[in-house]
Amino acid sequence: MSEIVGYAAGGFDLFHVGHLNILRHARSRCDRLIAGVVSDERLEATKGRGPIVPLAERLEIVRHIDVVDEAVAEDEDKLRMWERLRFDVFFKGDDWRGTEKGRRIEREMSAVGVQVVYFPYTMSTSSTKLRRSLELLEQGGRRPVLAEAMAGQHD
Repeated sequence: MSEIVGYAAGGFDLFHVGHLNILRHARSRCDRLIAGVVSDERLEATKGRGPIVPLAERLEIVRHIDVVDEAVAEDEDKLRMWERLRFDVFFKGDDWRGTEKGRRIEREMSAVGVQVVYFPYTMSTSSTKLRRSLELLEQGGRRPVLAEAMAGQHD
């Protein structure tokens, strides 16, 4: 039986438990896990803002998580990353499920024989929520309660 290679991509900015959960779940479903850390430029292009933590530091953090076998900079689209890495399964949070991005990645991956597996999204924490909390701190000079800053936000 051949080794199953999994690929879990993300910005992994302001690393939190939701990121860790996706990586843990992904590792449980494959023999070897590659984490794609989205480059600063790609985050800027896709989300309209760059990360708080630079790519080199995000790579260093993800590289040292025990369930990750390899961490690479994702500086190309997912199909090009597959051409480079030849993974068998692509893992993503279920916040992509049913979206245009999700449907597109499912079509692209299916065309090359890659299975797309979604994992539950961690609603209690996200990089977007953490970023919003930091913005509130900067704007108001007060320390917002994290739950208050996170209300209604979604990564």
